[in-house]
Amino acid sequence: VGDTVEVNNLMGTVKRIGVRSSNISTFDGAEVVVPNSNLISNDLINWTLSSNLKRNEILIGVAYGTDLNLVLKILRETVDSHEDVLKDPKPQALFSDFGDSSLNFRLRFWVPFELGLTSKSDVSVALYNAFAEHGLEIPFPQRDIHIKSVPPDSEVDGNVNPDDKLNPPT
Repeated sequence: VGDTVEVNNLMGTVKRIGVRSSNISTFDGAEVVVPNSNLISNDLINWTLSSNLKRNEILIGVAYGTDLNLVLKILRETVDSHEDVLKDPKPQALFSDFGDSSLNFRLRFWVPFELGLTSKSDVSVALYNAFAEHGLEIPFPQRDIHIKSVPPDSEVDGNVNPDDKLNPPT
Protein backbone atom coordinates (compact mmCIF):
# COMPACT_ATOMS: atom_id res chain seq x y z
CA VAL A 1 0.00 0.00 0.00
CA GLY A 2 1.31 3.42 -0.99
CA ASP A 3 3.58 2.17 -3.79
CA THR A 4 3.27 3.58 -7.28
CA VAL A 5 2.66 0.74 -9.73
CA GLU A 6 1.98 0.20 -13.40
CA VAL A 7 0.04 -2.78 -14.78
CA ASN A 8 -1.64 -3.09 -18.20
CA ASN A 9 -1.00 0.59 -19.08
CA LEU A 10 -2.62 1.59 -15.78
CA MET A 11 -0.48 3.67 -13.44
CA GLY A 12 -1.34 4.81 -9.95
CA THR A 13 -0.91 4.41 -6.22
CA VAL A 14 -1.95 1.21 -4.43
CA LYS A 15 -4.67 2.19 -1.93
CA ARG A 16 -5.84 -1.21 -0.72
CA ILE A 17 -4.76 -4.83 -1.12
CA GLY A 18 -7.55 -7.36 -0.61
CA VAL A 19 -7.83 -11.13 -0.84
CA ARG A 20 -9.29 -11.12 -4.38
CA SER A 21 -8.54 -7.62 -5.69
CA SER A 22 -6.59 -4.45 -5.04
CA ASN A 23 -7.55 -0.81 -5.43
CA ILE A 24 -5.31 1.51 -7.42
CA SER A 25 -5.90 5.25 -7.50
CA THR A 26 -4.76 6.59 -10.89
CA PHE A 27 -3.11 9.98 -11.38
CA ASP A 28 -6.21 11.03 -13.34
CA GLY A 29 -8.33 10.56 -10.21
CA ALA A 30 -9.97 7.21 -11.00
CA GLU A 31 -10.19 4.41 -8.45
CA VAL A 32 -9.62 1.12 -10.26
CA VAL A 33 -10.32 -2.32 -8.83
CA VAL A 34 -7.75 -4.75 -10.21
CA PRO A 35 -8.15 -8.50 -9.70
CA ASN A 36 -5.08 -9.85 -7.93
CA SER A 37 -4.82 -12.51 -10.65
CA ASN A 38 -4.00 -9.66 -13.09
CA LEU A 39 -1.26 -8.44 -10.79
CA ILE A 40 0.28 -11.91 -10.69
CA SER A 41 -0.17 -12.99 -14.32
CA ASN A 42 0.75 -9.68 -16.04
CA ASP A 43 3.90 -7.59 -15.95
CA LEU A 44 3.79 -5.39 -12.89
CA ILE A 45 6.14 -2.44 -12.56
CA ASN A 46 6.56 -1.09 -9.06
CA TRP A 47 8.12 2.35 -9.46
CA THR A 48 8.66 2.94 -5.75
CA LEU A 49 9.26 -0.48 -4.18
CA SER A 50 12.88 0.00 -3.13
CA SER A 51 13.53 3.60 -4.19
CA ASN A 52 11.56 6.79 -4.62
CA LEU A 53 13.87 8.05 -7.37
CA LYS A 54 13.06 8.38 -11.06
CA ARG A 55 15.37 9.00 -13.97
CA ASN A 56 14.23 11.56 -16.50
CA GLU A 57 15.56 11.80 -20.02
CA ILE A 58 15.28 14.74 -22.38
CA LEU A 59 16.13 14.21 -26.05
CA ILE A 60 17.16 17.35 -27.86
CA GLY A 61 18.68 18.14 -31.24
CA VAL A 62 20.62 21.11 -32.55
CA ALA A 63 21.43 22.26 -36.06
CA TYR A 64 24.46 20.87 -37.85
CA GLY A 65 27.41 23.22 -37.45
CA THR A 66 26.65 23.92 -33.78
CA ASP A 67 29.54 23.74 -31.30
CA LEU A 68 29.01 20.36 -29.60
CA ASN A 69 31.08 21.32 -26.57
CA LEU A 70 28.94 24.42 -26.02
CA VAL A 71 25.77 22.31 -26.18
CA LEU A 72 27.14 19.85 -23.62
CA LYS A 73 28.15 22.75 -21.36
CA ILE A 74 24.67 24.31 -21.56
CA LEU A 75 23.01 20.95 -20.88
CA ARG A 76 25.19 20.37 -17.78
CA GLU A 77 24.84 23.90 -16.40
CA THR A 78 21.08 23.96 -16.91
CA VAL A 79 20.39 20.62 -15.26
CA ASP A 80 22.85 21.30 -12.42
CA SER A 81 21.10 24.59 -11.59
CA HIS A 82 17.66 22.98 -11.10
CA GLU A 83 16.88 22.57 -7.39
CA ASP A 84 14.97 19.26 -7.73
CA VAL A 85 17.68 17.45 -9.72
CA LEU A 86 19.74 15.14 -7.54
CA LYS A 87 23.52 15.49 -7.46
CA ASP A 88 23.90 11.74 -6.88
CA PRO A 89 23.45 9.93 -9.20
CA LYS A 90 25.12 12.66 -11.22
CA PRO A 91 23.24 14.01 -14.27
CA GLN A 92 24.59 12.97 -17.68
CA ALA A 93 24.76 15.10 -20.82
CA LEU A 94 25.55 12.89 -23.81
CA PHE A 95 25.97 13.35 -27.54
CA SER A 96 23.95 10.45 -28.95
CA ASP A 97 23.96 10.49 -32.76
CA PHE A 98 23.99 12.27 -36.09
CA GLY A 99 20.35 12.59 -37.13
CA ASP A 100 18.80 13.37 -40.50
CA SER A 101 18.24 17.02 -39.59
CA SER A 102 20.05 17.46 -36.29
CA LEU A 103 22.91 16.57 -33.96
CA ASN A 104 21.17 14.68 -31.17
CA PHE A 105 21.80 14.75 -27.43
CA ARG A 106 20.43 13.00 -24.34
CA LEU A 107 20.18 14.63 -20.96
CA ARG A 108 19.60 12.17 -18.09
CA PHE A 109 18.97 13.15 -14.49
CA TRP A 110 17.41 11.77 -11.32
CA VAL A 111 14.66 13.35 -9.23
CA PRO A 112 12.25 12.25 -6.50
CA PHE A 113 9.51 10.20 -8.20
CA GLU A 114 6.67 12.63 -7.43
CA LEU A 115 8.59 15.49 -9.11
CA GLY A 116 9.28 13.60 -12.34
CA LEU A 117 6.92 15.40 -14.71
CA THR A 118 7.30 18.91 -13.31
CA SER A 119 11.09 18.74 -13.16
CA LYS A 120 11.29 17.44 -16.74
CA SER A 121 9.09 20.32 -17.88
CA ASP A 122 11.11 22.88 -15.88
CA VAL A 123 14.45 21.65 -17.23
CA SER A 124 13.10 21.52 -20.80
CA VAL A 125 11.90 25.14 -20.63
CA ALA A 126 15.22 26.23 -19.08
CA LEU A 127 17.09 24.47 -21.90
CA TYR A 128 14.95 26.14 -24.54
CA ASN A 129 15.65 29.54 -22.96
CA ALA A 130 19.39 28.84 -22.62
CA PHE A 131 19.61 27.73 -26.25
CA ALA A 132 17.80 30.90 -27.34
CA GLU A 133 20.19 33.05 -25.25
CA HIS A 134 23.16 31.49 -27.02
CA GLY A 135 21.53 31.61 -30.47
CA LEU A 136 21.42 27.82 -30.79
CA GLU A 137 18.86 26.46 -33.23
CA ILE A 138 16.63 23.49 -32.47
CA PRO A 139 15.93 22.34 -36.03
CA PHE A 140 12.87 20.71 -37.49
CA PRO A 141 12.94 17.93 -40.10
CA GLN A 142 13.60 19.30 -43.56
CA ARG A 143 13.48 17.61 -46.91
CA ASP A 144 14.82 18.64 -50.31
CA ILE A 145 12.42 18.16 -53.19
CA HIS A 146 13.81 17.70 -56.68
CA ILE A 147 11.32 18.36 -59.48
CA LYS A 148 12.28 16.49 -62.65
CA SER A 149 9.76 18.09 -64.98
CA VAL A 150 7.47 21.09 -64.78
CA PRO A 151 4.36 21.60 -66.92
CA PRO A 152 4.84 24.53 -69.35
CA ASP A 153 1.94 26.58 -67.88
CA SER A 154 3.15 26.36 -64.27
CA GLU A 155 4.04 29.30 -62.01
CA VAL A 156 7.51 27.94 -61.16
CA ASP A 157 9.35 30.49 -63.31
CA GLY A 158 7.67 33.40 -61.49
CA ASN A 159 5.73 34.51 -64.58
CA VAL A 160 2.12 34.58 -63.47
CA ASN A 161 -0.71 35.51 -65.76
CA PRO A 162 -2.94 37.87 -63.68
CA ASP A 163 -6.01 36.50 -65.48
CA ASP A 164 -5.25 33.01 -64.08
CA LYS A 165 -5.66 34.26 -60.50
CA LEU A 166 -8.91 36.05 -61.31
CA ASN A 167 -10.32 33.17 -63.30
CA PRO A 168 -9.08 29.91 -61.79
CA PRO A 169 -9.50 26.73 -63.85
CA THR A 170 -12.79 24.89 -63.40
